[in-house]
Amino acid sequence: MIPLAVLTDIAAELPNAFPPRRTPVPDADADEVMGFFTDATLCIGCKACEVACKQWNQLPADGLEFTGYSYDNTKHLGATTWRHVAFKEKITPDFGKWLMVSDVCKHCAAAPCQQSCPTGSIVYNEFGSVYVQPDICNGCGYCVVACPFGVIDRSMIDGHAHKCTLCFDRQTEGMEPACAKSCPTDSIQFGPIKQLRERARERVERLHEQGRADAYLYGADSVGDYGPLHSFFLLEDHPHEYNLPVAPPQPLRNQAPRYAAGLAVGAALAAVAAFVFGRAARAAP
Repeated sequence: MIPLAVLTDIAAELPNAFPPRRTPVPDADADEVMGFFTDATLCIGCKACEVACKQWNQLPADGLEFTGYSYDNTKHLGATTWRHVAFKEKITPDFGKWLMVSDVCKHCAAAPCQQSCPTGSIVYNEFGSVYVQPDICNGCGYCVVACPFGVIDRSMIDGHAHKCTLCFDRQTEGMEPACAKSCPTDSIQFGPIKQLRERARERVERLHEQGRADAYLYGADSVGDYGPLHSFFLLEDHPHEYNLPVAPPQPLRNQAPRYAAGLAVGAALAAVAAFVFGRAARAAP
């Protein structure tokens, strides 16, 4: 039997017949890399960001049915919902409270959606954002299953994948994204990601001084298998309460051992089949 370590080395050296096209991963500390800092402690749930996003990007209306999930009618991010304001009613023994946050694409460095795209449709643009080129997308859906945050989705209208572009068209004209522009409380802040992280850490310190010890940053530093996210959050409760994973996995890591395991299982099944059918053939008159 071939050792698993040998199969792992063989799998790692196998050439990819259809190598996905790559664009350079942006330096998270570069001055030109832009992003979002979303402060959940300032969100009032007005949904102005959702409306502004749909208006600017000409996205169709959705979420017109009553879901029963509090005041949340869009439920989650999708191909036609690039900003989603989550409403969470939290009941505690002492009192109840609202947990509200405007969710959006995280524009990850080393984004799995970009890595899994076989056509080169998903690229990093000059602002360090993960951008989908719908005219190149073939609708395979690999990016949808690769994203651990449930952000990108395939449209039922044109069959292509869509998500937040971080208002690439507005940035090229020197304007901030529509959602940040429309936010009345400055819960959504846009700018160079390096400056946003410094501002966010100062905000957490002020909240701690005010006695709000539960405040923390999600995604400003590494989280799970990912480095700093280009869209990060200030939260006051467990990430699951905001529909965010605690330790999001990078699905493309450790591919060689998985391929090796598949080869090992295939070899074992072939050996068993050869033994069984060979024995039956020898026993036949």
